[in-house]
Amino acid sequence: MRKNSSTPSPSALEAHLGFWLRFVSNHVSARFQQQLEAQGVTVAEWVALRTLWDGEASSHAQLIDALGMTKGAVSKVVSRLEEKGLAERQHADGNARDQRLVLTAAGRKLLPQLAALADANDEHFFGHLDTAERRALLKAMQGLVRHHQLKSLPAA
Repeated sequence: MRKNSSTPSPSALEAHLGFWLRFVSNHVSARFQQQLEAQGVTVAEWVALRTLWDGEASSHAQLIDALGMTKGAVSKVVSRLEEKGLAERQHADGNARDQRLVLTAAGRKLLPQLAALADANDEHFFGHLDTAERRALLKAMQGLVRHHQLKSLPAA
């Protein structure tokens, strides 16, 4: 098909910030995912564990809100964490409907090790940036999240 001389050429793929964000993000995420999987944990499980560590969620509903995942997806994550002995459901006041999710001793022991992997992954990809550049990049990303009112954590 011949190009119409009146039709402007499309912008180059590499001219888009979104292209570069996705390019870097895919590599950062893939490397971290491999490191987590070597520890027997998925990214979704890591995010759930980290969320439980902070006490941002103690109920199934709160974890759904925090992770931005469906009820079924969160149930699967919680079940896997239970099977691995990293988290458990505790019944409040003997009421089976009122459950709290908590980290087990094994989950509390593993989480700092996983966080160290996350820190090392950040250092691998962003360590060459000086403090001001890292701060500016972080501020820009956080500004985009606020501006677009992004809520769901990147758990998948």
